[in-house]
Amino acid sequence: MKTLSQLHQMKRENEKITMVTAYDYPSAKQVEAADIDMILVGDSLGMTVLGYESTVDVTLEDMLHHSRAVRRGAPNTFVVVDMPFGSVGIDMTTDLNNAVRLYQQSGGNALKVEGGHLTPFIQQATHMGIPIVAHLGLTPQSVGILGYKMQGASKAAATKLIEDAKAVEKAGAVALVLEAIPSDLAKVVSEQLSIPVIGIGAGKDTDGQVLVYHDMLSYGVDRYAKFVKQYGDFSVGIEALKTYHQEVKSGMFPSEAYMYQKQIMGEFND
Repeated sequence: MKTLSQLHQMKRENEKITMVTAYDYPSAKQVEAADIDMILVGDSLGMTVLGYESTVDVTLEDMLHHSRAVRRGAPNTFVVVDMPFGSVGIDMTTDLNNAVRLYQQSGGNALKVEGGHLTPFIQQATHMGIPIVAHLGLTPQSVGILGYKMQGASKAAATKLIEDAKAVEKAGAVALVLEAIPSDLAKVVSEQLSIPVIGIGAGKDTDGQVLVYHDMLSYGVDRYAKFVKQYGDFSVGIEALKTYHQEVKSGMFPSEAYMYQKQIMGEFND
């Protein structure tokens, strides 16, 4: 398992960090077998595997359920777990209680929170010994306000993002995810921080990249963001299921090759 120290060393040595968002045992098992550096159990599981309209519907219980499955599938990978909407940003006592529960019970190595406004929480959680990954730019939990669009596109917005990035690092964040921002802005942020900066839709000059397992493998996804590249095609499963359907209907399946062969009924006639 990559440690935080090793991940920080990778940044210093300009070795790119790989991260994949996964939500269950089999996907996590594959990600670990591929030697990916980090797994993110993202609250995007709401849309990807639970069929919700947005991440807003995801609960702490959902995150616990899926993160435990991921840990079982990837026992030797650094796992980051999202704090879902409504679990943080309420008041410091509630926020920290939720963070302690998620950190203790999820099996994750760090928690992730969205937005620069949570800098005080990052500081307090860090003091308690909970590693926090910050997330700036497009923050899906705030999509109702921000919308699904590129962030940091104006001088004022870019300046604010740089300020927030420096603030979360100072507060103790162990890494930063930047989503859907101009690539030149992401480059500046990555160069100015000492912690690893992981990009998604943030260009090639961040310290690493993260993509969602289901997006990159075309697994049950109908729409793709501009920054998603498909590395495989699980949609072949539909054709396989159609073939199964047809073979059962026609009596082709199961053939003798898929049956247990023992003439047990003859013993009842003796």
